[in-house]
Amino acid sequence: MQENLSLYHIFYTVGCTGNISQAAKELFISQPAISRSIQKLEENLDTVLFTRSSRGVTLTPEGETLFAKVKEAFSLLSEGEDLILHNRLQNIPRIRLGASSTLSKYVLLSHLKSYIKEHPQVRITISCQSTYQTLQLLDSGKIDVGLIGRPKSLQGYYFRPLLHIRDTFVATRQYLQTQADLYPGESLLHTATFMMLDEENISRQSVNSRLKEHQIELSHILEVTSMDLLIQFAGIGLGIACVIREFVQKELDGQLLVEVPMGIRFSPREIGFVCRKKEEQLPLLAHFFR
Repeated sequence: MQENLSLYHIFYTVGCTGNISQAAKELFISQPAISRSIQKLEENLDTVLFTRSSRGVTLTPEGETLFAKVKEAFSLLSEGEDLILHNRLQNIPRIRLGASSTLSKYVLLSHLKSYIKEHPQVRITISCQSTYQTLQLLDSGKIDVGLIGRPKSLQGYYFRPLLHIRDTFVATRQYLQTQADLYPGESLLHTATFMMLDEENISRQSVNSRLKEHQIELSHILEVTSMDLLIQFAGIGLGIACVIREFVQKELDGQLLVEVPMGIRFSPREIGFVCRKKEEQLPLLAHFFR
């Protein structure tokens, strides 16, 4: 039986392809070697397994009987291999993180660098979602740790604050000067294009609430999908962008962008790691909650 195992593999491949030439390509061996192997198996079993024609090979009744059993055997072997690989993956420790693309870039990266150094064996996955979506994933057990802007309610969660951030509006000096030249004496609130994140974003909601408190209405709003795009669009003079001040500090220091006075001051907001209560001390999570 043992000496026939490789012959059965060749027999199975020929049976699947119905063509010796194609089987040779898939097995990376020569056509004569394929033919000799089939002949050898037929001699061992004292039967004819294939009928040959100019169009290829066809299983004989005896060949079909053997092929069905060999197919079943190889299927069981494949299942066994998959099960072993699955068990190996199950034994690999993993951590599932959730954070917005903005927080992933400006905050999470530095923490991941030290985490990977401390836990090089851990498999890490990251879901880029908004704060509210991240909390939903946490609730449903689809992630282990979230990096979020602190929401109003944290019932059922453990939250570790990392830093405070503040919203602001920025633009290029040239854009502001152009607006002044085009609309002398008119308010930017009525003439300028204000670029903001979409309504589902917690930063946008916080800014909207503050503007509403002061009865400030923006006439022209362009919604943008990411903080990076807001910063880049502001940098090319497309409009006034609502961004997180700490994330444009470099541009402000280099005077590529300037803050636009809005007549109000935005309150600082907290950014931090969050997990389900009583899980902050789990070995794989503790790094984020020290």
